[in-house]
Amino acid sequence: MRDWSSRNYHLLLARIQAHLRPRTYVEIGVANGTSLMLALPGTHAVGIDPEPDITWPVEPGTEIYSTTSDEFFANNDLSVILGGLAVDLSFIDGMHHFEFSLRDFMNLEKYSTAQSTVLIHDCYPIDKTTSTRDGNLGIWSGDVWKLILALKEFRPDLKIYTVDVAPTGLGIIRGLDSGSTVLEDNYDKIIERYLTMPYEVVDRDKPRTLNRVPPDWTTVRGLLPDQPFRSVNPTWLFCRRAARYAPHLLLNLRLGRSKQRGAGVRAYKFYLAAPQRVRKRAR
Repeated sequence: MRDWSSRNYHLLLARIQAHLRPRTYVEIGVANGTSLMLALPGTHAVGIDPEPDITWPVEPGTEIYSTTSDEFFANNDLSVILGGLAVDLSFIDGMHHFEFSLRDFMNLEKYSTAQSTVLIHDCYPIDKTTSTRDGNLGIWSGDVWKLILALKEFRPDLKIYTVDVAPTGLGIIRGLDSGSTVLEDNYDKIIERYLTMPYEVVDRDKPRTLNRVPPDWTTVRGLLPDQPFRSVNPTWLFCRRAARYAPHLLLNLRLGRSKQRGAGVRAYKFYLAAPQRVRKRAR
């Protein structure tokens, strides 16, 4: 069977969402919603972005906060927004600078549990050119990779992995501790040590330095919690989402938007292939 989730990080994100079926999901840096839309029906999803431009159909009830992540956490209690629940799954894909991703991780961990998972985009850089702090490039991962090194040094209690999935990797952080103050207590020291660290440090042995793991699903699944947060049938969730999204995705297909063409075809085929009783319930 072909492991389609290994092709790019969006497909891998979709499979992680399906495996975990989180009760709550928080995404920092939603842009046009291409990853936020992967949250399954029934998941309380929260998106944070100073300038969101949602063009993809996110789930009804998704909350979008038009603010920076620093401002959001300074002015909001995420546990209240989530109805007292912890953050089961979160995804950091905001400003591609080390210090921003560090603060985002620190803030998200406060609302997480030992069973939670934090995903971090852009942790496995392509090369020095695309890893600068200057974002005037088509593909730009910035210096987010430094977060992996900082966590390895200051938080050895965490389980830290970087999936080498296109285009610029996906970090997986487990074993979270909401009561830890190590990063906060050492924040200035961490910034001083890592902010000016040159790319050559990671380029000497990138796989070992960044705890690289291959993007095949069998490997990735072994890094995640064994049991989903919700026991609902994932097939019904997929079909419900496909029934809602397929018309939108197929429109992109007809308009010739090549980057979105494959997603439209997959969603529509999945909907048509589902049992009739499931399709009827999903409408």
